[in-house]
Amino acid sequence: MENPILENVKNLYVYILFWIFITIIYIILLHWESQVDLGTVLLDGVVSFSLLGGLGLSAWYSVKYLQLDNSRAFKLIFSHVLSGLIAAAVWLFLSYSVLLFVLGGETSFKSFFSNTLPWRFLIGLLFYFMITLFYYIFIISKNLQEKNLKEKELRNLVTEAELRSLKFQINPHFIFNSLNSISALTDINRERSKTMVQKLADFLRYSLQNSNRDKNSLDEEIKAVELYLGIEKTRFGDKFEFAKEVDETMLNELIPTMILQPLFENAIKHAVYETTDKIFIKLKCKEENEMLKIIVENNFDCESISKKGTGLGLKIIENRLSLFYNRNDLFKVEKNDGLFRVTMLIPIN
Repeated sequence: MENPILENVKNLYVYILFWIFITIIYIILLHWESQVDLGTVLLDGVVSFSLLGGLGLSAWYSVKYLQLDNSRAFKLIFSHVLSGLIAAAVWLFLSYSVLLFVLGGETSFKSFFSNTLPWRFLIGLLFYFMITLFYYIFIISKNLQEKNLKEKELRNLVTEAELRSLKFQINPHFIFNSLNSISALTDINRERSKTMVQKLADFLRYSLQNSNRDKNSLDEEIKAVELYLGIEKTRFGDKFEFAKEVDETMLNELIPTMILQPLFENAIKHAVYETTDKIFIKLKCKEENEMLKIIVENNFDCESISKKGTGLGLKIIENRLSLFYNRNDLFKVEKNDGLFRVTMLIPIN
């Protein structure tokens, strides 16, 4: 870590302006209270505070050596008191030597310098402690910023890992059942089995191609859903029907990748599997209050639906939305009078 004053030109300019301001105040007060001529006072102020500013820069190295986190309190205080005394003494010696040389050893200046020696020493000590405190505040602030940045990066990594783990949890039973259906269809209807293989391949290819994408367009996600439902349609035939009402102006809106498919998998698993009645699955997408509102609903057998289901798939979707948008009000599940409805809200960019 470099000296913060020398880190960039802006900090150095501010530091120089600070010392110019202090020097002006010193010159005004000294000229007001003393009988020394203005020229001597100006020279005294410029030389003394230029040297003090230089010593202020060197104080950084003692602060860097005596870090707060690895120094005991007594050692820290003692070291800085000693350093302050030495710095003030060095400053007075250099100031006196330079001024005496420039003024040609004037006796009046020697007397003036001697009379003001105590408060000059206090000024040197005070400014040493002030610049030291500034350096420590800077170090603490810098460390806090770095800590917050690292914590933020860690949170982002954890969130990204959680999202990746939640993104593609395709039910393995879907794969097994599809393969079993393909196997059965091979002997019964080879054309249907070939169609199902192609649809399954297209769906899995889509999943793999989008595995590294966080978002995808609503249009692409609907196509993935239709691929999935096409596979299930080959298995279940006319046991379910799919319909959609989609506002075409919303098709290019981005939504989390593979966020829709689990909703339809849930409808197939907990409605189509569990009843002999025909199931109607409907997708609705529209804009509402600057949100993309997505509704997936289906009828179900009230008696059969209670026998199965932990709601894990829906919980995964809710968790993904919460992690993705840092909000907990984007997902809603309703079951009323034989109708199961899931509502998702996606903030529109």
